[in-house]
This record gives sequence, C-alpha cells and structure tokens, in this order.
Amino acid sequence: MAQIEERVTAAAVRRGAYARHRKAVPYWLMTPAGLYLLVFLVLPMAILVYTSLQSGGIFGGLRFSWAWENYTRGISTYKTQFVRSIVISAVVTVSCLLLAYPMTYWIAFYGQRWKSSILLLILVPFFVSYVIRTVQWRFLLGDSGLIFGPLKSLGLLPEGFRVLATPFAVVAGITYNYLPFTALPLYVALERIDKSLVEAAKDLYASKWQAFRRVVWPLSLPGVFAAFLLTFVPATGDYVNAAVLGGPGTRMIGNIIQETFLYSVNYPLAAALSVVLMVAMLILASIYARILGTEDETLTAAI
Repeated sequence: MAQIEERVTAAAVRRGAYARHRKAVPYWLMTPAGLYLLVFLVLPMAILVYTSLQSGGIFGGLRFSWAWENYTRGISTYKTQFVRSIVISAVVTVSCLLLAYPMTYWIAFYGQRWKSSILLLILVPFFVSYVIRTVQWRFLLGDSGLIFGPLKSLGLLPEGFRVLATPFAVVAGITYNYLPFTALPLYVALERIDKSLVEAAKDLYASKWQAFRRVVWPLSLPGVFAAFLLTFVPATGDYVNAAVLGGPGTRMIGNIIQETFLYSVNYPLAAALSVVLMVAMLILASIYARILGTEDETLTAAI
C-alpha cells in the first residue's frame, strides 16, 4: 500500500511539473522576439523620449532638464508641416484604397489560377530600392521627361506646365511606393470571404451591387482598416518623396525631423518632433484595435 501511495504521489508530482513546463513554453518561445523588441525598439524609444527632454546644444553639451518646451516649440513652429503630412497621407491612403480595392477584388474573385502570378507582379517593385524608384519618378514627371516632354512637343501642354515640386508629384510618388502595402491586406481579407455567401445573396435576388454592398464590403472592412494603417502610418513620416519630388511648399514633418537631426544638429527638438509623430500614430493604432479588436488576423497575415 505504501508503494502504491508513493507511485501515485510521484505521478502527481510529474504531472504538476509537466503542467508548469507546458505553461512556460509560450513564454520561452516569446523570449527571443521579446528581447529583440526590447533592445531595438523599446530602448531606442526610451532614449528618444529622454533626448527630447534635454536642453542645450551638441557643442555646449546636452543635459536632462525636463525641457517640455521642446514639444510646445516644435508643435507651434511646425504645425503647418504636421497638418500637411496628415493631409497628404490621407489623400495617399484614399488613392491607394481606390486603386487597390478593385484590383484585389478581381484577383480574389476572378484571378483563379493566376492569383499568385498577379500578386508577384504587385510585389515586383519591392525588388528595387525605394530611393531608386522615387528618383525614377522624378525622371518621369520632369518638365521634359518621358511623359510631359512629348506632350509639350506636340503642343498639347504649355511650355510652363510642370508637375514636379507640386503636391500632386508628392502624392503620386508616395501612392506608387505604398500601393503594395494597401493591396496585400485587402487581398487577404477578400480572399477569406466565402464565395458561397455571394452566391446565396444572388439566389435571394440581390443584384451584383447589392451583393457587394451587403456581403463583400462589410466582410472586407478588417482588410480596409489594416490597409489604412499600413499605408497611412508610414506615409505620414515619409520624407524621401517630398525631398525628391517636392519643393519648399511640400515639405512634410519627416523632412523637418531629418533636417533638424542632421543639419541643425538640434537633437532635443528633433526627438520631440519624432515623439509627437510617434504618439499620434500610436493613437491611430489604438483606435484601430478599439474598433476591430485584436483578434482579427488580417493585419498579421498581410505582414
């Protein structure tokens, strides 16, 4: 009897140890990624916030002094660039959605065996450097470039017509560069829709437009919100397109941060501007999570 009790006790201990190890497995699996994010994301963000609260100069020395005036001065001085960045990013996001939604809808519902090939064509621009792609747009939109040069030679456009250094050029460049970020989550959301639901709506005498409006569009909204975030957030901080395709009147907040860091060497002010932009984007992401919840896998699958 004593031996049986000892065996039962030992088995219970082993089961308890196994249960503890099993519960610890997710944490062990999360440790490498957690350490990576801690070193390369959390710590740099903490350093950025710490720098934004410093005062002084790079030559006279920086000291931590809770300098909140960096934030107030940055927002008051560059509020125009903040608003311009948000407006341009909003226009870019809407343009990308209008271009990508019909394309991904056709791929998901009618692409059939060509789906993978068409998606590969969408991703082909990623094989070329971001800067090179933007510089090529400068050649295309130039006053005597491949597009407007022949049109001016034929007299279809006046000689003074130009697109470079205008908001249109900046919006066109950012839209081109971020269109795949919009298309991928939209495709994932549309591909997940059960096609039999659309057929059921048509069997109930719904027109194609009614089936789209009442079935496809509501079910694709998670992909629309994911595409909105993946496009709007990086486009707001973009500075390459505004620097290459824009002019003095199209500078975005990303250009201001770059110039303040590299040329003015005002690290506290540049850090404060970066923190303000980062907080604004975090608020947007929180709104997304609040509206759609965190269980939807559309954003994760797209990434």
